Amino acid sequence: ANSATFTFANNCPFTIWPGTLTGGGSTQLSSTGFELAAKASSTLDVPAPWSVRFWARSQCSTDSSGKFTCGTGDSGSGSIACNGAGAIPPASLVEFTLAANGGQDFYDVSLVDGFNLPVSVIELGGF
Repeated sequence: ANSATFTFANNCPFTIWPGTLTGGGSTQLSSTGFELAAKASSTLDVPAPWSVRFWARSQCSTDSSGKFTCGTGDSGSGSIACNGAGAIPPASLVEFTLAANGGQDFYDVSLVDGFNLPVSVIELGGF
């Protein structure tokens, strides 16, 4: 792959806040966290080669001092953007490695950091 477009679809009946964390020492993506209303979707372009993990945060709010926190999957950054911080368990993870190992792409859904929300991966347009 030269790049990939990921579409995040929130099928929950409540707002979630997806988070992203780039691995392998690469710079973070243009968006490291964002709000996604119930039944809404959003896209994010990812260059290749790249290694990234995604997760959804829930039960999030901003306190009177402006600090953003979540009940599950919080990154601890204090803002909607995770800014290079990963999820604090429990958090259901989706991990992708693009164009590594001879140009092949890999992904997995991981519960190594616990479970907070159901996630799925649907491939559209070739993997």
